[in-house]
Amino acid sequence: MTETTAESARSVRLMPNSPVQISQIGLFLKFLRFGALAFGGPVAQIAMLRHALVEEEGWIDPKRFNRLLAILQILPGPEAHELCVHMGMIARGRIGGLLAGLGFMLPGFVLMLIAGWLYTGWIAGNVHFSGLLLGIQIVVLAIILRAVTRIGQHIVETRLLAGIAIVSLSATLMGAPFWVPLAAAALAHMLADRPWLAMAIMLALTAAATGAAHILASSAPVASTATAAAPAPLAMLFIAGLKGGLLTFGGAYTAIPYVRGDTVTRGWISDAAFLDGIALAGVLPAPLVIFATFVGYVAGGPAGALAITAGMFLPAFAFSLIFFERLEAVVENPALHHALAGVAAAVIGIIAATFVDLAQATSAKVDHLAIAASTFLLALAAAWRIRGPWVTPMLVATGGLIGWRLLP
Repeated sequence: MTETTAESARSVRLMPNSPVQISQIGLFLKFLRFGALAFGGPVAQIAMLRHALVEEEGWIDPKRFNRLLAILQILPGPEAHELCVHMGMIARGRIGGLLAGLGFMLPGFVLMLIAGWLYTGWIAGNVHFSGLLLGIQIVVLAIILRAVTRIGQHIVETRLLAGIAIVSLSATLMGAPFWVPLAAAALAHMLADRPWLAMAIMLALTAAATGAAHILASSAPVASTATAAAPAPLAMLFIAGLKGGLLTFGGAYTAIPYVRGDTVTRGWISDAAFLDGIALAGVLPAPLVIFATFVGYVAGGPAGALAITAGMFLPAFAFSLIFFERLEAVVENPALHHALAGVAAAVIGIIAATFVDLAQATSAKVDHLAIAASTFLLALAAAWRIRGPWVTPMLVATGGLIGWRLLP
């Protein structure tokens, strides 16, 4: 480790005598308040934390905050939540990190539990809400597509990364297991100085693994209807959340394909309900990955919501509480940077494939194609041109109104 890196790593270690004077209860309540005001997505949430804790209260200096944020952006998981965990650690050690993280996520979690309860009890299957929900689902598709392009602009910076994203998209649509394009992309981009060899490796690995997966799937016994209709096992919901939490690169939207792959494709929740959960997460004061709580509730009730949420947020807690003192030195490794860049590009392809699947499932329910297409295009144009924390709630409300009045 170089002297500069060692000094930088020491600067992010826990301070034994914290200058922040706050009790554990006060710390929890402070971050509970932040969680209740966490509207507008990660940019607005991080700006709120910076203003309160850096500019007003001086918990850490601005340079250290920027360095901390840069490290968190490399790691998977919701940056705003991970930032809360680390700021809590600065104030009260690891117990403080746990309290701050729990406080920040609790308001959104409770609200999503209530939303799941209302949805399963009164809204899902009610013909009076079918048009409204369909309009919301169409708008959410536009929001996801805009998110794919926005994230991709920051990740797909070279022709090799673009090729990795395209191969990942194709492999996912052909049924490749989720880990195949990720592993192939990491290996391929470590050979970025030899792009033709890198792409050959990417294509060969994804084709071979996808073919093997199809052979195994065709030889496996077909699940019975009773098995497919069984309640979602809590362990499987926890793993679905954990997979999403570990593979959230570049924004919470990257968790969508992994949670969907482990829930929708198993028949535990429909694509329509899945999109409804994403819409609700976009208007609640919480990290967007809180949509997993809704998915878990629909698939497995309150226990399912707890299981999938625990899996989703576990990496965000673990990286800060256990590993953070060592992370800055690790992320300086150039080979790791190349591998993570390849993985991030592959994730863009996987999200794009998920968008295609969700769009196909939604279009199958549309009777008035012209109205649905116009709603989608208008929502996409608005998401493309307009910025602000109020854009997603506005689009969701508008889509619901159009669906209620014009769609069956």
